[in-house]
Amino acid sequence: MPSNIGTPQDTFFLKNNKGISLNLDEPVIMGILNVTPDSFFDGGQNIENEAIIEKVNLMQLNGAKIIDIGGYSTRPNAQEVSEEEELKRVIPIIELISNQFPDLIISIDTFRSNVAKKAVDAGADLINDISGGNLDSNMFKTVSELNVPYILMHIKGTPETMQNNPTYDNVVEEVKEYFTTKINELNDLGTTNIILDLGFGFGKTVEHNYQLLNAIKEFNSFGLPILTGISRKSMINKVIGTIPEEALNGTTVLNTIALLNGTKILRVHDVKEANECLKLVEKLKKNII
Repeated sequence: MPSNIGTPQDTFFLKNNKGISLNLDEPVIMGILNVTPDSFFDGGQNIENEAIIEKVNLMQLNGAKIIDIGGYSTRPNAQEVSEEEELKRVIPIIELISNQFPDLIISIDTFRSNVAKKAVDAGADLINDISGGNLDSNMFKTVSELNVPYILMHIKGTPETMQNNPTYDNVVEEVKEYFTTKINELNDLGTTNIILDLGFGFGKTVEHNYQLLNAIKEFNSFGLPILTGISRKSMINKVIGTIPEEALNGTTVLNTIALLNGTKILRVHDVKEANECLKLVEKLKKNII
């Protein structure tokens, strides 16, 4: 199994199973690779091996350091996918990318512990769980046994119910409380290699999403890297009247804000544009008088 460093301290590293390290002191780009027919933006585009290799190669050339592979769409009202089908979709792709792109870190986007285990066995280095362990009671134990970094995301409800009138007294404080509880559970099992994802669009209204975007800096108090995934989401489209295919400019604006507020990983569909955003923000930060 890969050995990873990422404990709550000043310097964070991810390491893949080829021994390549990635320092998260500086922000990095995670490229999205959905191998599903029904994802909200790129469903059905990444099915054939040749197309996948071409896309991943382009993402790496454009600056992606992590590739996030998902075989189960979690957009609202998405169709249920069996565990067998999810494995059939993701395992061959993980093996393909692990062999073809040894410098990349591979993330498996799943809420199922068995899929996570088999994905790591196939070459994945990182588990990205949109459910925070809520949809599979074995996930936290599995993460501990695998000893790989874990992306802990906040969600209210399930993908089927999360957008049915989500309510909070104070969304920032409630998400903080959620993370505190979950981090303690993971720490008790020996897992400290944790990345936080505020879960934009997962059980939040547009207003909740922007309140969290404004408050990203407050979550730095956990001493853990923060991942932000807002690429082409409805929190953009509902404000400026676009559809996902038209939301690149809006995505770049919000990615800029996220980086200025301390995000360490941008999860995106458009790697080139996100990497340009990252470079410009880093240049700005280095020239503060």
